Amino acid sequence: MSAVRILAVTVSDTRTEADDTSGARLAELLREAGFVVTRHPPIRDEVEIIKDVVQSAASDGVIDVIILTGGTGIAPRDVTPEAIESIFEKRLDGFGEEFRRRSWDLIGPRAMLSRAVAGVVRGSLVFSLPGSEKAVELGVELLAPALAHLVDLAADRATRHA
Repeated sequence: MSAVRILAVTVSDTRTEADDTSGARLAELLREAGFVVTRHPPIRDEVEIIKDVVQSAASDGVIDVIILTGGTGIAPRDVTPEAIESIFEKRLDGFGEEFRRRSWDLIGPRAMLSRAVAGVVRGSLVFSLPGSEKAVELGVELLAPALAHLVDLAADRATRHA
């Protein structure tokens, strides 16, 4: 299989490419793990914008994985989970569950506020992480070991075992 191709997208009404430390950290960690990463300029926390970026990337045949960081809190403007869940063809509930479990070990009860989610859109994997550098570090730690296999499964290329 060829290298996993990832689009990293920051969702924020305030961050720019110049001050997007979480997005930069995400891309850095993914590249260090051996993935091919393209960074998208930060996008506003608006449902239609998020959906358009994800659907476009999932449809182009070039991107295997889309990882969004930001917009997952409980403030009224935080709509990333709602935007992408509305277009999921399949959900990967285990990702969000494990993200929250490991977050609890790191930050305690505040982990309940995490709305990290994952699913499949048009054969591409989509993951949504909170917007902090610690969150992207944890997300990459969880994803890196299994990502190539997950991509193969989503694209129906994996060998299935009983």
